[in-house]
Amino acid sequence: MIEVIDLVKEFGANRAVDKVKFEVPKGQILGFLGPNGAGKSTTMKMLTGFLEPTSGTARVGGFDIVKDPIEVRKQIGYLPESAPSYGEMTVCEFLHFIAEMRGMRGKEILHAAAKMKETCFLTGVWHQPIETLSKGYRQRVGFAQALIHDPPVLILDEPTDGLDPNQKHEVRELIKRMGEAKTIILSTHILEEVEAICERVIIIAHGKLVSDATPQNLLEKTRIHNAVTVRFPEAKPQNALETLKRISGVIDVEELEAEKSIRCYADSGKPIIDPISEAIRKEGWVVSQIQKEQGRLDEVFRKVTLGN
Repeated sequence: MIEVIDLVKEFGANRAVDKVKFEVPKGQILGFLGPNGAGKSTTMKMLTGFLEPTSGTARVGGFDIVKDPIEVRKQIGYLPESAPSYGEMTVCEFLHFIAEMRGMRGKEILHAAAKMKETCFLTGVWHQPIETLSKGYRQRVGFAQALIHDPPVLILDEPTDGLDPNQKHEVRELIKRMGEAKTIILSTHILEEVEAICERVIIIAHGKLVSDATPQNLLEKTRIHNAVTVRFPEAKPQNALETLKRISGVIDVEELEAEKSIRCYADSGKPIIDPISEAIRKEGWVVSQIQKEQGRLDEVFRKVTLGN
């Protein structure tokens, strides 16, 4: 559905996007990550036709962003960061206007707007000026304008930025529902959002693509993947560190939480929870918790973007 081919964007001497290349199949939710200034928003603006590439190209739904920009825009629903709108318009007026700009007429506009009212839960603010809405509701209006023409592709730039936890949950659920039928590129700095929503993650840094994997694959690259944390109700037994360190598959141990917890790191991320549980039973230790760690996206994010 989306094919990015050696995309380059230069601003004077600065190369903001440097030969980025990837594909997104139909029906996939792709997390698009990178530190500030990495080139994420610039890439998305080129895909949506807001910026022309210096070289390279991309195809959306089979249409080339350079040769067929109007056809590309028909394929895309775009929610930019801090989505612009006309504050003096009511929600109803604004969505009717967007539907008309998308080429709809008459009953088609009414039907599309009514569908967005239900899909984005806008009934309670339908006749309210946009400038009077909370940020959460303004973001819902932004989703509605991106969705109103039922595009096969959605490009969302920081869709939950500035929202409270309840609003973030609502937006994530909405994205998941949309992902059942649409191809979505989602840019975010919230790594828990990536784990909750995305099937695949691309990371760029300094304009270059530095990682392309599933969230699970990324977690498996972290030092903490399959590590086991053992918590004791009181201070740890005197022989605990040495006993756990001798277990096959344990490459290192670390004291945590004022000597009440020990984290055992797995050699090459291989499972070690069973031999650790067996050692605890054999030693007769009283423990309050044994927890297998999944890994941390923030750790691998730092590693691939900073190189450490």
